[in-house]
Amino acid sequence: MANVEVRLEDRATGRVAWVAMDNQRRLNAGSSVLVDRLKVAFEELAADGELRAVVLTGAGERAFMAGADLNDLAGLEPDSARHFITQLHLAAAAIRALPVPVIGRLRGFCLGAGLEVAAACDFRVADESFVMGMPEVKVGLPSVIEAALLPRLIGWGKTRELLLTGANFDAQEALAMHFIEKLVPAAELDAWVEVWLGRILEAGPIAVRAQKALIGRWEELGLGAAIEAGIDTFAEAYETDEPSRLLAPYMKSKT
Repeated sequence: MANVEVRLEDRATGRVAWVAMDNQRRLNAGSSVLVDRLKVAFEELAADGELRAVVLTGAGERAFMAGADLNDLAGLEPDSARHFITQLHLAAAAIRALPVPVIGRLRGFCLGAGLEVAAACDFRVADESFVMGMPEVKVGLPSVIEAALLPRLIGWGKTRELLLTGANFDAQEALAMHFIEKLVPAAELDAWVEVWLGRILEAGPIAVRAQKALIGRWEELGLGAAIEAGIDTFAEAYETDEPSRLLAPYMKSKT
């Protein structure tokens, strides 16, 4: 049975959630059940005001998510296809809309829908087993929805190569094209996740939430409007006591 497991961890500096997509018998394929549960999991996490960060991964060692479930795809017709792909988009959108950073912890196959889910994360770390691809054209389908994020991540040329050929790329190639931010040996994968978590938890929680929201606006706005939005966000930060509290230790070190 496909499932999405959420584990909450309360630390001295804040709460972290570990989310695992679990459909291991099918390489964590994105069935309609798994996709719906992924969407619900992130919507529920978004309501947690104490949450500081989320780590998203696939259960087991063989795959993050090896695409949409072929059993589901094979039974679609136009109306059900629209519903299926819309639900997948809503799951990815829930990841992007989460008010705190989402770290993609990537192992094994990350194909099609899985690559779109990974692209919805804020940043990604992978080990040498990582394989990425968008094979939809090989089964008569275009790559859609969050594939639209790829040009911003890897550029238009690599996006075209990825989507128009359906070819797979290994971990080194994924790093070179900047789809992943960090490539580490498998034994160091969780240690690097902890590095990022530590850095996030050291930062001001209000500031991190404001920064993620502003980055989301930057993606939608022209340059001038994006700068103006940043000015508003900067001023709003002083409506809280977080800047004065977090600046205080630095000010003392100057005296």
